[in-house]
Amino acid sequence: MLVAAAVCPCPPLLVPLVAAGAAGELDAARAACTDALGLLAAARPDRLVVVGPAEESGRRTYPQGTWGTFRGFGVDIDVRLGRGAGQGDGDAPDSALSDPRLPSSLAVAAWLLERTGWSDAPIEGLGVGEPLQAERCIEIGRDIAARAERVAVLAMGDASACRTLKAPGYLDERAAPFDASVARALGDADVAALRALDTELAHELKASGRAPWQVLAGAAEEAGLSGALLYEDAPYGVGYLVATWS
Repeated sequence: MLVAAAVCPCPPLLVPLVAAGAAGELDAARAACTDALGLLAAARPDRLVVVGPAEESGRRTYPQGTWGTFRGFGVDIDVRLGRGAGQGDGDAPDSALSDPRLPSSLAVAAWLLERTGWSDAPIEGLGVGEPLQAERCIEIGRDIAARAERVAVLAMGDASACRTLKAPGYLDERAAPFDASVARALGDADVAALRALDTELAHELKASGRAPWQVLAGAAEEAGLSGALLYEDAPYGVGYLVATWS
């Protein structure tokens, strides 16, 4: 049963060394993410499932201890999703730089979890491909909710990438209304609204969070949770949202 959830954006720029001189521009987003993860810890889950967008189609699971890296963004930072059996602190082994390793969305989640000192429950990562249809996302979410008596979900993903002329997807007048509707749904823990998101429009607006949000909707169907929107902004023309469900 799902007992709590958090929604966070997943740009590598959340990592200050990646953002470099622009790091301060996302301080408010980082603070909101920290607050959201605090709620997850307070729920005392038996298992945390971190769901994020991945480049491949379908889905792929990543066990606790899987490594990720930000070396592709020009910084020598490695992370891992919790601590695997027999692992201690230290640098990533050479094998961390080969597959399987975390997609960037889950690497950002691992960085956030390390930053907040998560040690409250075992962690599992799940990468979901953008083409995954809504019905399949809902099914995956239902399966996640049934894995333990007390399950928490951390859903990583961005809203549209088309909010300004300089945005990665250029300006699209549909982007702001789409993001506003997602913000309302996340803030109200509106499972039906998330389930009904227009997948084609989300794809056109480059909203990477669509599939993870719909996985969350499936997990929350029988949970009866209430929501709170902690952060909503569009720096760099990309919609970033932070929300909690409890």
